[in-house]
Amino acid sequence: MIKIGITGQNGFVGKHLFNTLGLFPEEFERVSFEREDFENEVKLQNFVSDCDVIVHLAGMNRHNDPQVIYDTNVGLATKLIAALTATESKAHVLFSSSSQEERDNLYGKSKKEARERLINWALNSGGSFTGLIIPNVYGPFGHPNYNSFIATFCHQLSHGEQPKIEVDGVVKLIYVADLVEVMIDEIRTGKGNDLLVIPHTEERKVSDILLLLEKYTEAYLKLGIIPELKNRFELNLFNTFRCYNNIGDHFPVKFTQHTDPRGAFVEVIRLNVGGQVSFSTTVPGITRGNHYHTRKIERFAVIKGKALIQLRRIGTEEVLDFYLDGKEPAYVDMPIWYTHNIKNIGEEELYTIFWINEFFDPNDPDTYFENV
Repeated sequence: MIKIGITGQNGFVGKHLFNTLGLFPEEFERVSFEREDFENEVKLQNFVSDCDVIVHLAGMNRHNDPQVIYDTNVGLATKLIAALTATESKAHVLFSSSSQEERDNLYGKSKKEARERLINWALNSGGSFTGLIIPNVYGPFGHPNYNSFIATFCHQLSHGEQPKIEVDGVVKLIYVADLVEVMIDEIRTGKGNDLLVIPHTEERKVSDILLLLEKYTEAYLKLGIIPELKNRFELNLFNTFRCYNNIGDHFPVKFTQHTDPRGAFVEVIRLNVGGQVSFSTTVPGITRGNHYHTRKIERFAVIKGKALIQLRRIGTEEVLDFYLDGKEPAYVDMPIWYTHNIKNIGEEELYTIFWINEFFDPNDPDTYFENV
């Protein structure tokens, strides 16, 4: 069992790494960390002593005063090194640096200085160190106006605002799940690497990305259509976009019913992408689900009976409740990293149609069980 602590555990990349490590409970034990621990020498030393691996993600990306960025990032690394030294730690430390290291700005300089100090610690202590040079990261739950322009665009479009392109350049990108996979691979090898340059997975113009996001806004938010997703990048971008919608206000979305003397007709889903459609009946009082996905797109459509659909984002406590009734057929889509269930709260059988964007593969189910 490898005991892993993450400084910056509650940040964008930190949360994804923390949650992904939780998918391997027999291999990794997560050591909790809070930002305030940097201000308490004893707590910081206790944290360091508990860890076989420390992933140092805590830092500052943006501030009105660049000197504050430099002082913060170098200062945090210095405090961590002091705790490592005081406890005679032999941990494997991974540090998130940036492709801006060689640029003439204080953010890049702060990352390079912190990395070099951690290299010296490893040389003198017998510990191991990996310095990760990371390209631009995007993905679900990034902070708008802070983590990436994609987070900013997604937030603006989902809140009725029109993004503005400052510089329409070509950007090298990596999806946060791919970055986390690299980190976990490096943890497993344990060898260390002073300068591990992580290759980008995509290279796109800002305007091309905005065009895709605008298409998702028009098709998905306004019309409920699952858009065409031509490749893995577009799937990742769409899943990122979906996580910025105000889920509690958007769902459930009611279907349009067409009725005549014969009965009713309801169009359940319009797709520009493939997948699998399933149908289920659920007896009163029974709950299905209590699991989450990290990449799949899924829709629950209630067509008969009464249902309670619940969602909770992994790592949080807030539960979103959606009440659906087959008399007014409606659907709820499941965002990635949200555990979800559906319960029959009526007195008759519940009829539900499930759509998911990929066939079920028992060797790669992307289904992780956790109660809502």
